[in-house]
Amino acid sequence: MFKKYSLRLLFALLIVVQLACNAPVAPSTPDTIATLNGLYTLAAQTSTSAASPTPGLPLPTATPLSPIQPTASPILPVPTSTPIILPSTAPTIVSRCDAASFVKDITIADGTVFSGGSKFTKTWRLKNTGTCSWTSSYALVFINGDAMSGPAVVSLPANVNPGQTIDISVNLTAPTKDGHYRGYWKLRNASNVLFGIGANADTAFWVDINVKSSSYIAYDFVNGLCEASWTNNNSTALPCPGKEDDERGYAFTIKNPKLENGNKTEDPSLLTVPMNVKNGLLAGTYPSFTIQDGDRFRALLSCRYNHDRCDVIFRLEFTSNGKTQTLGTWREVYEGKYFTIDLDLSDLAGKTGKFTLVVTANGSARDDEAVWVAPRIVRLGVTPPTPTPSYTPSPTPTRPPFGTSDPGH
Repeated sequence: MFKKYSLRLLFALLIVVQLACNAPVAPSTPDTIATLNGLYTLAAQTSTSAASPTPGLPLPTATPLSPIQPTASPILPVPTSTPIILPSTAPTIVSRCDAASFVKDITIADGTVFSGGSKFTKTWRLKNTGTCSWTSSYALVFINGDAMSGPAVVSLPANVNPGQTIDISVNLTAPTKDGHYRGYWKLRNASNVLFGIGANADTAFWVDINVKSSSYIAYDFVNGLCEASWTNNNSTALPCPGKEDDERGYAFTIKNPKLENGNKTEDPSLLTVPMNVKNGLLAGTYPSFTIQDGDRFRALLSCRYNHDRCDVIFRLEFTSNGKTQTLGTWREVYEGKYFTIDLDLSDLAGKTGKFTLVVTANGSARDDEAVWVAPRIVRLGVTPPTPTPSYTPSPTPTRPPFGTSDPGH
């Protein structure tokens, strides 16, 4: 029995030794490539094992999968974009009952030149751009500016429906004074509401003229120098023409005088110097003169050149029926400037009286030499012709009869 077990043990040991001899020896350093190959092989075997059924085991029964039903996603409402309202650049059209537009001037373009007192007719062409018809109850109305002797209101001559045009006229007279004139007009409806042209139907239309009249010198104060009586503060009658440096004051004509700014003038002029006292005075009263409508007094006033302490007061007076009135007063100092006078005398039309030129020293009279350049009264119109003296022919001497002796021989 013992022997039997010993043989079995010996046989087992031999097998163990044999197996030990055949066992591979592990290298001292791991082989990276071998290791990776082993991992790849193991993974492939594992995959194959998982895919191949183990022999002897029943195949797993596949559980049928339920068909996948597509889940309907909720349809979200598409957001509606809110329209962005941009400010409009187009003008808003406003309907108006009464509105007009200017079409053109039929007569009298802007700036037309007239002689003073000329009569003319201004005509505008206007279009009814409103929604209401204009009737004869509508009118042309003067608003402001220069009326030019025109009527305040002119009724429309005919009805004007929306979209139609009409020519509207007014009779006017050019002012007598030279210058630029403009008068403004509008329309008026039956309810006395004014309206005009333009986007808001509130703009006036106008008549625009210039007045430049032919004129002539009705009286020349330079030429009439010694027709005037010259006096000073003491009412002393002074000689004419005066003598320069006369302490009592003096006046005489001066040719081509220099003005304050050093410029010379070609116009005939008067040099007037007041009495050499404080607030000294010099006055020249001219003969009677009858003023007509449109007459104007014109002159240029200056201190004499190089008299830098000049400080004087020029004055124009008019005396009629024992009443004296001052028509204008102008102070002049030596500052390189001068006055241009253009005085309308129409308010005195029809009156006969005497003009007086006055110069007063404003304080000390030293250096006060005052120059009236071309002082004159200008009258509108054409210079009246100089009357031609009538000619009476001398009687023709009669020849003595033949055979008689001539008394002179």
